[in-house]
Amino acid sequence: MASTYDQKIRRGADQFLEDGEQVLATLVVRPRGWTQAGSGAAGPGSIASSIGARKQARNYEAADRSGFRITSPMALVVTDRRLLSLKIGSPIGLGIGGAVKELIDAAPLTDVDGIEVKRLAVGKTLTVTVRGTPFVLETGAGGDAKGVAAAVERAKAG
Repeated sequence: MASTYDQKIRRGADQFLEDGEQVLATLVVRPRGWTQAGSGAAGPGSIASSIGARKQARNYEAADRSGFRITSPMALVVTDRRLLSLKIGSPIGLGIGGAVKELIDAAPLTDVDGIEVKRLAVGKTLTVTVRGTPFVLETGAGGDAKGVAAAVERAKAG
């Protein structure tokens, strides 16, 4: 069963799809470092917060170098043709928030080298490689990061 955010993102993505294009998978993500930069336990201005902010900046820069712009918060959307980054409202929880606001960027799947998923404490990281340049995103524990990675591989294979 699809999550409330998945359903909301799929509906919101419709306006940015090409004729006949279909959404295969969605995921709410932020640039890696966002959680650490905003950690309430560490506090703003702390060393951990500064490290997180630097990680975020590196991932924004890497995404820019790849030619695929990202934002925060965003939805990463895999279609049968493209990888999309969509700006969304802040997801608050229980399906509240997270409405699609605008298309930030799109890359044909032929330009997406792959997505690698790793566990991260209570969430996951996704190393997304576009046009040979990797950048890292993070998502919460409930997100189906492996499903997004698998959707890219399936769509590229056939």
